[in-house]
Amino acid sequence: MFDRTQVKLGITPTGWTNDDFPLIGDRIPFEQVVSEMALAGFEGCSVGHNFPTDPDQLKAALALRGLQVSEPWASAYFTVNAMEEKSVDEFRRQSAFIKRMGGTDIGLAELGHSVHQRPIDVKANKPVYDDRQWRAMVDGLTRLGEIAAAEGMQLCYHHHMGTGVQSREEINRLLADTDPALVHLLLDTGHLYWAGDDPAALARDHGRRIKHVHLKSVRQSVMEECDARGASFYDAIEAGIWTVPGDGEIDFAPILQALADNGFAGWLVVEAEQDPAHAHPLTYAKRARAYLAEIARL
Repeated sequence: MFDRTQVKLGITPTGWTNDDFPLIGDRIPFEQVVSEMALAGFEGCSVGHNFPTDPDQLKAALALRGLQVSEPWASAYFTVNAMEEKSVDEFRRQSAFIKRMGGTDIGLAELGHSVHQRPIDVKANKPVYDDRQWRAMVDGLTRLGEIAAAEGMQLCYHHHMGTGVQSREEINRLLADTDPALVHLLLDTGHLYWAGDDPAALARDHGRRIKHVHLKSVRQSVMEECDARGASFYDAIEAGIWTVPGDGEIDFAPILQALADNGFAGWLVVEAEQDPAHAHPLTYAKRARAYLAEIARL
Protein backbone atom coordinates (compact mmCIF):
# COMPACT_ATOMS: atom_id res chain seq x y z
CA MET A 1 0.00 0.00 0.00
CA PHE A 2 2.67 2.51 1.10
CA ASP A 3 6.35 2.83 0.35
CA ARG A 4 7.44 2.00 3.88
CA THR A 5 10.64 3.98 3.48
CA GLN A 6 8.53 7.12 2.97
CA VAL A 7 6.04 6.69 5.82
CA LYS A 8 6.65 6.93 9.57
CA LEU A 9 4.30 5.79 12.32
CA GLY A 10 3.87 7.98 15.36
CA ILE A 11 1.52 8.37 18.29
CA THR A 12 0.48 11.39 20.33
CA PRO A 13 0.73 11.53 24.15
CA THR A 14 -3.03 12.20 24.41
CA GLY A 15 -3.80 8.62 25.41
CA TRP A 16 -1.64 9.23 28.48
CA THR A 17 -1.91 12.99 29.14
CA ASN A 18 -3.81 15.87 27.55
CA ASP A 19 -2.55 19.33 26.60
CA ASP A 20 -5.98 20.95 26.35
CA PHE A 21 -6.95 19.58 29.77
CA PRO A 22 -3.68 18.92 31.66
CA LEU A 23 -5.35 17.32 34.70
CA ILE A 24 -6.18 14.30 32.54
CA GLY A 25 -3.37 11.84 33.18
CA ASP A 26 -1.31 14.44 35.02
CA ARG A 27 0.34 11.84 37.26
CA ILE A 28 1.81 9.81 34.40
CA PRO A 29 5.50 10.76 34.04
CA PHE A 30 7.11 11.60 30.72
CA GLU A 31 9.45 8.60 30.92
CA GLN A 32 6.52 6.19 31.16
CA VAL A 33 4.74 7.83 28.24
CA VAL A 34 7.63 7.60 25.79
CA SER A 35 8.75 4.16 26.98
CA GLU A 36 5.28 2.75 26.35
CA MET A 37 5.14 4.42 22.93
CA ALA A 38 8.35 2.62 21.98
CA LEU A 39 7.17 -0.63 23.55
CA ALA A 40 4.02 -0.50 21.41
CA GLY A 41 6.16 -0.27 18.28
CA PHE A 42 5.96 3.35 17.22
CA GLU A 43 8.74 5.41 15.66
CA GLY A 44 7.87 8.87 16.93
CA CYS A 45 5.49 11.12 18.77
CA SER A 46 4.18 14.62 19.01
CA VAL A 47 5.16 16.75 22.02
CA GLY A 48 3.17 16.82 25.25
CA HIS A 49 3.03 19.44 27.98
CA ASN A 50 5.02 17.26 30.40
CA PHE A 51 7.88 16.63 27.94
CA PRO A 52 11.29 18.21 28.62
CA THR A 53 11.49 21.71 27.16
CA ASP A 54 15.23 21.54 26.49
CA PRO A 55 15.67 20.14 22.96
CA ASP A 56 18.91 18.33 23.73
CA GLN A 57 17.43 16.63 26.79
CA LEU A 58 14.31 15.66 24.85
CA LYS A 59 16.27 14.39 21.87
CA ALA A 60 18.44 12.23 24.12
CA ALA A 61 15.44 10.75 25.93
CA LEU A 62 13.67 9.93 22.67
CA ALA A 63 16.79 8.56 20.97
CA LEU A 64 17.26 6.17 23.90
CA ARG A 65 13.91 4.68 22.95
CA GLY A 66 14.27 4.90 19.16
CA LEU A 67 11.76 7.74 18.83
CA GLN A 68 11.65 11.02 16.92
CA VAL A 69 9.37 14.05 17.19
CA SER A 70 6.62 13.88 14.57
CA GLU A 71 5.42 17.46 15.03
CA PRO A 72 5.03 20.26 17.54
CA TRP A 73 1.82 22.26 17.87
CA ALA A 74 1.40 25.96 17.13
CA SER A 75 -1.77 27.97 17.78
CA ALA A 76 -2.65 30.95 15.59
CA TYR A 77 -5.01 33.84 16.36
CA PHE A 78 -5.13 35.81 13.14
CA THR A 79 -8.89 36.35 13.52
CA VAL A 80 -8.30 38.21 16.80
CA ASN A 81 -7.22 41.84 16.56
CA ALA A 82 -3.60 42.58 17.54
CA MET A 83 -2.68 38.87 17.79
CA GLU A 84 -0.91 38.51 14.42
CA GLU A 85 2.64 39.07 15.62
CA LYS A 86 2.17 36.79 18.64
CA SER A 87 0.97 34.09 16.26
CA VAL A 88 4.01 34.58 14.04
CA ASP A 89 6.38 34.53 17.02
CA GLU A 90 4.86 31.28 18.29
CA PHE A 91 5.19 29.71 14.86
CA ARG A 92 8.82 30.77 14.51
CA ARG A 93 9.56 29.25 17.91
CA GLN A 94 7.98 25.93 17.03
CA SER A 95 9.62 25.93 13.60
CA ALA A 96 13.04 26.40 15.17
CA PHE A 97 12.27 23.64 17.66
CA ILE A 98 11.26 21.00 15.12
CA LYS A 99 14.18 21.90 12.87
CA ARG A 100 16.54 21.33 15.79
CA MET A 101 14.81 18.02 16.48
CA GLY A 102 15.36 16.89 12.89
CA GLY A 103 11.76 17.12 11.73
CA THR A 104 9.89 19.17 9.15
CA ASP A 105 6.19 19.32 10.07
CA ILE A 106 4.39 21.86 12.25
CA GLY A 107 0.77 21.20 13.15
CA LEU A 108 -1.26 24.40 13.45
CA ALA A 109 -4.85 25.56 13.81
CA GLU A 110 -6.50 28.97 13.91
CA LEU A 111 -7.90 29.12 17.45
CA GLY A 112 -9.31 32.61 17.37
CA HIS A 113 -12.77 32.47 19.02
CA SER A 114 -12.53 28.68 19.40
CA VAL A 115 -14.73 26.96 21.98
CA HIS A 116 -13.15 23.53 22.38
CA GLN A 117 -11.61 24.46 25.72
CA ARG A 118 -14.80 26.02 27.08
CA PRO A 119 -17.53 24.19 29.06
CA ILE A 120 -20.20 24.69 26.36
CA ASP A 121 -21.70 22.74 23.46
CA VAL A 122 -18.72 22.40 21.13
CA LYS A 123 -20.81 22.00 17.96
CA ALA A 124 -23.50 24.60 18.52
CA ASN A 125 -21.07 27.31 19.57
CA LYS A 126 -18.27 26.90 17.03
CA PRO A 127 -17.17 30.22 15.51
CA VAL A 128 -18.19 31.16 11.99
CA TYR A 129 -15.74 33.66 10.54
CA ASP A 130 -16.96 36.63 8.55
CA ASP A 131 -15.15 37.54 5.32
CA ARG A 132 -12.78 39.92 7.08
CA GLN A 133 -11.78 37.31 9.66
CA TRP A 134 -11.42 34.64 7.00
CA ARG A 135 -9.13 36.87 4.92
CA ALA A 136 -7.05 37.70 8.00
CA MET A 137 -6.63 33.97 8.65
CA VAL A 138 -5.70 33.16 5.06
CA ASP A 139 -3.22 36.02 4.87
CA GLY A 140 -1.69 34.97 8.16
CA LEU A 141 -1.37 31.35 7.08
CA THR A 142 0.27 32.45 3.85
CA ARG A 143 2.81 34.42 5.86
CA LEU A 144 3.52 31.43 8.09
CA GLY A 145 3.75 29.13 5.09
CA GLU A 146 6.39 31.38 3.57
CA ILE A 147 8.36 31.33 6.82
CA ALA A 148 8.16 27.54 6.95
CA ALA A 149 9.11 27.02 3.31
CA ALA A 150 12.13 29.29 3.65
CA GLU A 151 13.39 27.00 6.44
CA GLY A 152 12.57 23.75 4.68
CA MET A 153 9.58 23.17 6.99
CA GLN A 154 5.92 22.36 6.29
CA LEU A 155 2.91 24.15 7.77
CA CYS A 156 0.24 21.46 8.18
CA TYR A 157 -3.17 22.96 8.95
CA HIS A 158 -5.24 21.00 11.49
CA HIS A 159 -9.02 21.33 11.08
CA HIS A 160 -10.50 21.01 14.56
CA MET A 161 -13.81 20.69 16.38
CA GLY A 162 -14.98 23.94 17.94
CA THR A 163 -12.99 26.16 15.57
CA GLY A 164 -13.71 28.15 12.42
CA VAL A 165 -12.31 25.39 10.19
CA GLN A 166 -14.22 22.31 11.27
CA SER A 167 -16.39 21.03 8.41
CA ARG A 168 -15.55 19.67 4.98
CA GLU A 169 -16.99 22.84 3.45
CA GLU A 170 -14.67 25.00 5.54
CA ILE A 171 -11.69 22.81 4.74
CA ASN A 172 -12.49 23.03 1.03
CA ARG A 173 -12.62 26.82 1.25
CA LEU A 174 -9.35 26.98 3.15
CA LEU A 175 -7.58 24.83 0.58
CA ALA A 176 -9.05 26.83 -2.30
CA ASP A 177 -7.93 30.12 -0.76
CA THR A 178 -4.35 29.10 0.10
CA ASP A 179 -1.27 28.30 -1.93
CA PRO A 180 -0.69 24.50 -2.04
CA ALA A 181 3.05 25.11 -1.95
CA LEU A 182 2.75 26.95 1.36
CA VAL A 183 -0.25 25.61 3.28
CA HIS A 184 -0.64 21.85 3.61
CA LEU A 185 -3.35 19.87 5.34
CA LEU A 186 -3.15 17.79 8.49
CA LEU A 187 -6.01 15.33 8.14
CA ASP A 188 -7.55 14.35 11.47
CA THR A 189 -9.94 11.48 10.83
CA GLY A 190 -11.75 11.72 14.15
CA HIS A 191 -12.40 15.44 14.04
CA LEU A 192 -13.73 15.21 10.48
CA TYR A 193 -16.00 12.27 11.30
CA TRP A 194 -17.47 14.03 14.35
CA ALA A 195 -18.03 17.11 12.20
CA GLY A 196 -20.26 14.93 10.01
CA ASP A 197 -17.95 14.33 7.06
CA ASP A 198 -16.15 11.39 5.45
CA PRO A 199 -12.37 11.17 6.00
CA ALA A 200 -11.91 8.73 3.09
CA ALA A 201 -13.62 11.13 0.68
CA LEU A 202 -11.41 14.00 1.83
CA ALA A 203 -8.32 11.82 1.41
CA ARG A 204 -9.42 10.94 -2.13
CA ASP A 205 -10.27 14.49 -3.12
CA HIS A 206 -7.41 16.37 -1.47
CA GLY A 207 -4.77 13.70 -0.96
CA ARG A 208 -2.06 15.75 -2.62
CA ARG A 209 -2.52 18.53 -0.05
CA ILE A 210 -2.32 16.13 2.92
CA LYS A 211 1.20 16.03 4.36
CA HIS A 212 0.46 14.83 7.91
CA VAL A 213 -2.27 12.60 9.36
CA HIS A 214 -3.80 12.02 12.78
CA LEU A 215 -5.47 8.62 12.90
CA LYS A 216 -8.27 8.83 15.45
CA SER A 217 -11.44 6.74 15.65
CA VAL A 218 -14.85 7.52 17.11
CA ARG A 219 -17.26 5.53 19.25
CA GLN A 220 -20.50 6.05 17.37
CA SER A 221 -22.90 5.61 20.29
CA VAL A 222 -20.91 8.04 22.44
CA MET A 223 -20.80 10.60 19.62
CA GLU A 224 -24.56 10.40 19.15
CA GLU A 225 -25.18 10.76 22.88
CA CYS A 226 -22.83 13.75 23.08
CA ASP A 227 -24.51 15.43 20.12
CA ALA A 228 -27.94 14.84 21.62
CA ARG A 229 -27.06 16.55 24.91
CA GLY A 230 -24.81 19.24 23.47
CA ALA A 231 -21.60 18.09 25.12
CA SER A 232 -18.48 20.18 25.49
CA PHE A 233 -15.22 18.92 24.03
CA TYR A 234 -13.98 18.00 27.51
CA ASP A 235 -17.19 16.15 28.38
CA ALA A 236 -16.98 14.22 25.12
CA ILE A 237 -13.42 13.13 25.89
CA GLU A 238 -14.43 11.98 29.36
CA ALA A 239 -17.43 10.15 27.90
CA GLY A 240 -15.06 8.24 25.60
CA ILE A 241 -15.89 9.66 22.18
CA TRP A 242 -12.35 9.09 20.88
CA THR A 243 -10.53 5.80 20.50
CA VAL A 244 -7.68 4.36 18.44
CA PRO A 245 -7.75 2.80 14.97
CA GLY A 246 -8.88 -0.78 15.31
CA ASP A 247 -11.60 0.24 17.75
CA GLY A 248 -14.68 2.39 17.21
CA GLU A 249 -16.63 3.23 14.07
CA ILE A 250 -14.10 4.35 11.46
CA ASP A 251 -12.82 1.92 8.84
CA PHE A 252 -9.28 3.07 8.12
CA ALA A 253 -8.57 0.81 5.15
CA PRO A 254 -10.18 3.11 2.52
CA ILE A 255 -8.63 6.19 4.13
CA LEU A 256 -5.14 4.74 4.04
CA GLN A 257 -5.66 3.42 0.52
CA ALA A 258 -6.73 6.87 -0.70
CA LEU A 259 -3.64 8.40 0.89
CA ALA A 260 -1.41 5.76 -0.68
CA ASP A 261 -3.04 6.28 -4.09
CA ASN A 262 -2.13 9.96 -3.79
CA GLY A 263 1.50 9.13 -3.00
CA PHE A 264 1.39 10.11 0.66
CA ALA A 265 4.78 10.38 2.36
CA GLY A 266 5.24 11.53 5.93
CA TRP A 267 3.87 10.88 9.40
CA LEU A 268 0.81 8.78 10.16
CA VAL A 269 0.18 9.52 13.83
CA VAL A 270 -2.23 7.57 16.02
CA GLU A 271 -4.21 9.86 18.30
CA ALA A 272 -6.93 9.09 20.81
CA GLU A 273 -7.67 11.64 23.50
CA GLN A 274 -8.73 9.27 26.22
CA ASP A 275 -8.65 9.45 29.99
CA PRO A 276 -6.08 6.86 31.10
CA ALA A 277 -8.18 6.24 34.20
CA HIS A 278 -10.71 4.56 31.89
CA ALA A 279 -8.64 3.44 28.88
CA HIS A 280 -5.27 1.80 29.58
CA PRO A 281 -2.83 3.69 27.32
CA LEU A 282 -0.41 0.89 26.44
CA THR A 283 -3.24 -1.53 25.70
CA TYR A 284 -4.80 0.89 23.23
CA ALA A 285 -1.46 1.87 21.69
CA LYS A 286 -0.66 -1.80 21.01
CA ARG A 287 -4.15 -2.36 19.61
CA ALA A 288 -3.69 0.48 17.14
CA ARG A 289 -0.24 -0.71 16.11
CA ALA A 290 -1.47 -4.25 15.44
CA TYR A 291 -4.44 -2.98 13.45
CA LEU A 292 -2.28 -0.82 11.18
CA ALA A 293 0.05 -3.74 10.58
CA GLU A 294 -2.92 -5.89 9.66
CA ILE A 295 -4.74 -3.57 7.25
CA ALA A 296 -1.86 -1.68 5.69
CA ARG A 297 1.28 -3.74 6.41
CA LEU A 298 2.70 -0.82 8.36
